[in-house]
Amino acid sequence: MHKLDKEKLRWLYKAILSLETEEECAAFFEDACTVQETEAIAQRIEVAHWLNQGKSYVDINKITGASTATICRVSRCLNYGSGGYKTVLERTEEEK
Repeated sequence: MHKLDKEKLRWLYKAILSLETEEECAAFFEDACTVQETEAIAQRIEVAHWLNQGKSYVDINKITGASTATICRVSRCLNYGSGGYKTVLERTEEEK
């Protein structure tokens, strides 16, 4: 398993933090990622939302089409991860 290049990651994080609007974010992801990569990230955030709402894996699979492996991985990150999903969910739920 190779180690993530921290300097490259800093470039990515700074790039994302520089985006100010939803349109800028959409343009960046359209340029930086394939459609499949962007959809995979979006699906994981949606899965995290439904897990946070207390939905079952079966329900989440039906709603999102995510595999049980993806749902399980997101669940593990929500419960034991670095808190990234929780931060995003808290901040985006506040906007609604």
